[in-house]
Amino acid sequence: MASGIAFVQPSSIEVQSPHVSYTNDCMEAQYEYATTRVARASNGALTVKPETTNYSLRTKTTVPKVGVMLVGWGGNNGSTLTGAILANKLGIEWHDREGVKHANYWGSVTQASTLKLGIDEENNDVFVPFKSMLPMVEPNDLVLGGWDINAADLAAAMERAQVFEYDLKRQLAEHMKDMVPLKGIYYPDFIAANQADRADNVLPGTDKHAHLERLRQDIRAFKEVNQLDKVIVLWTANTERFAVVAEGVNQTAEELMTAVKTSHSEVAPSTIYAMAAVLEGCSFINGSPQNTCVPGLVELAEQNGVFLGGDDFKSGQTKMKSVLVDFLVNAGIKPVSITSYNHLGNNDGKNLSAPSQFRSKEISKSNVVDDMVASNGLLYEEGEHPDHVVVIKYVPAVGDSKRAMDEYMSKIFMHGTNTISMHNTCEDSLLASPLILDLVILCELMERIEWKTDLVDSYQRLTTICSPLSYLLKAPLVPKGAPVVNALFKQREAVANLMRACLGLAPENQMGLEHITTRQVKA
Repeated sequence: MASGIAFVQPSSIEVQSPHVSYTNDCMEAQYEYATTRVARASNGALTVKPETTNYSLRTKTTVPKVGVMLVGWGGNNGSTLTGAILANKLGIEWHDREGVKHANYWGSVTQASTLKLGIDEENNDVFVPFKSMLPMVEPNDLVLGGWDINAADLAAAMERAQVFEYDLKRQLAEHMKDMVPLKGIYYPDFIAANQADRADNVLPGTDKHAHLERLRQDIRAFKEVNQLDKVIVLWTANTERFAVVAEGVNQTAEELMTAVKTSHSEVAPSTIYAMAAVLEGCSFINGSPQNTCVPGLVELAEQNGVFLGGDDFKSGQTKMKSVLVDFLVNAGIKPVSITSYNHLGNNDGKNLSAPSQFRSKEISKSNVVDDMVASNGLLYEEGEHPDHVVVIKYVPAVGDSKRAMDEYMSKIFMHGTNTISMHNTCEDSLLASPLILDLVILCELMERIEWKTDLVDSYQRLTTICSPLSYLLKAPLVPKGAPVVNALFKQREAVANLMRACLGLAPENQMGLEHITTRQVKA
């Protein structure tokens, strides 16, 4: 144990407080949420007023049996995630050139990271596994299924992906060869033309309403056959082009339903999957950058009381950017240009080689620094923004091992220039797959949290747009009127402190008053 640090793996965590109570199936916390209200006067003076809101937070503690339906199950992410869960569940060991390896869930914030719970009697900071804070689904208990426009079974898909070592693939193949994706929706206009040769497992016809009903049937059957308590649907398929958002098409739930019934050309496959999930009472998460969650879909989700999360997995280059720019701006250093180049050789890269699909990705990657820049009016004039360029190239030879190269040029003291150049080799699917786990696990947890206040006397679900998932996503969806936060550590603290609130605990801070207010006795 490092000095001042204690790591504990608790069998359970119970809060002893008059503000926290437990029953057989839930815990309830009375929580005082403190904020600071700022008012601006015409002369530039600020008036600051602390405010508090009293919340009752109720968390259901019974963990349900959960199924996950992946759109793009036969892709690199889907086959990698499936194989990894099986390897962990079955305790598979394999050999590579370094020796014997054991399955793990490294890269998952819920499974492989820790949070500070408090301090012990010796003033050590006590850290516990993230997943021990509140009851969460175990990855090994998840039931996987889904759709793909390619008919390859999961063993063949795993072999095609070339992500795992040979010895691991050899042992997994027997367990995955009978896993076959359901037929998927294929509208050629929404993904790159170079995907046509993979599309051999598609729903027939062009009737979008018929496709919607078929997907709903698939979800119901999956839930029934596997005796599941709930299902979460997640898009991990190809990036689509942006759909046109237009009056009469997709701005309201009614418009969107009508557009599906008339098979309107601007209803994307991803939106139809999301609608099927919503109408079956299932949360939907968009792991790609396209605008799946059009206004009509959000309204439909609100009407049905289910969650939407998105957009676009944040796994490599963009995650680093959301850390580095946050550091630079908060250090008083002014980034003036950010140039991001990457090349990859998997099917994602192949699809992104088409201009319309690349544009979707470019938008999600480019907006990641906006909130950090806007927060510092000392460095940036109103409307000023760093030059920001994103380039993606398809290079088949590198496969799933994506290369990312970034240059950050900044202005420093007395107008000096500082340049940071970075090379990052991102194992694309090995970084994205644990994000899928976290998105599902956290989304399911959020479904079990309810709230009320002095002004709202009956328990309510959290808002439809599941913004606590933002830590895992490049272009986070947020409720209407809420600020978009991209800074990575702020996003993580938001999730951690929400869990602490459910336990009736104050937000964790780094003041360390217990250390700096110790009375010193003069000799």
